[in-house]
Amino acid sequence: MLKKITLIFFISILFLFTACEDDSKSYTPSYQKEKVIDKKIYTFGIHPLHNPKYLFELYEPLVDYLNNNLENKKIEIKLEASRNYDFFNKKLFSREFDFALPNPYQTVKALEVGYKVFAKMGDDENFRGIFLVRKDSGIKNFEDLKGKKISYPAPTALAATILPQQLLYENKIDINKDIENIYVGSQESSIMNVYLKQSDIAATWPPPWEIFIKQRPEIANEVEIIWQTKNLPNNSLVVRDDISEELISEISLLFTQLHLNEEGKKILDKIGLSQFEIANENTYKVVKDFIIDFEKNVRVIK
Repeated sequence: MLKKITLIFFISILFLFTACEDDSKSYTPSYQKEKVIDKKIYTFGIHPLHNPKYLFELYEPLVDYLNNNLENKKIEIKLEASRNYDFFNKKLFSREFDFALPNPYQTVKALEVGYKVFAKMGDDENFRGIFLVRKDSGIKNFEDLKGKKISYPAPTALAATILPQQLLYENKIDINKDIENIYVGSQESSIMNVYLKQSDIAATWPPPWEIFIKQRPEIANEVEIIWQTKNLPNNSLVVRDDISEELISEISLLFTQLHLNEEGKKILDKIGLSQFEIANENTYKVVKDFIIDFEKNVRVIK
């Protein structure tokens, strides 16, 4: 009896295995391959308007907006922030960026290595230098600056360094003899240097100062603007000359129409800008002339 049961069990298992084997031959699973889009990456470098972390907070929404609205979904814009002016200049002047937002001095130099201006930031009235002092500094006039220490973000910062140094020259201060110049790497550092009394006076420009007031009101309350410079055309948008005209036109349109929709207005408001506007090489001729005079009278920019 036991042998009979064992034999029946063995036959059942054999039948089950055979049935499964037959089923496996008749059924072949299919898998849908994930659709992969190979995207061409275009870099967008922004000069150190702020420290890299804060610059990403301000400008990543703008880059996301560009990517979301590009017609060609096989194209992607990638934001690049630089840790300091030297790093940005090296990449820009060696043509590593596809698109860039340089200051006007860097714009003039970029034109020499094969970039083209296609737009610019608006609000030219804000592109000027300002001098900050502690309210208890005792500095009242330019003569008081002799023997003092002045902080700037970088030697090539046009609004925050070059324009202020031009103002000093116009007011009989020889920046190479009468004062000590220190270049501290960023707008925020320049402001903090004067607050901490590591410099007697600080040079910067309105947008980072206005942001600083909002973020650090208790510190900003100890500091005040003492002088302002004249203004020049604001920062440009440039593109390398081997990029297609079709893409340039599309990107230009997205930038210059940003202020015409609600999403764009929020992005611009966060940056602290009213709009981007059409520009070209001729827009920066006044900057080129200014730099020639500055280097002749004040110092060589490097």
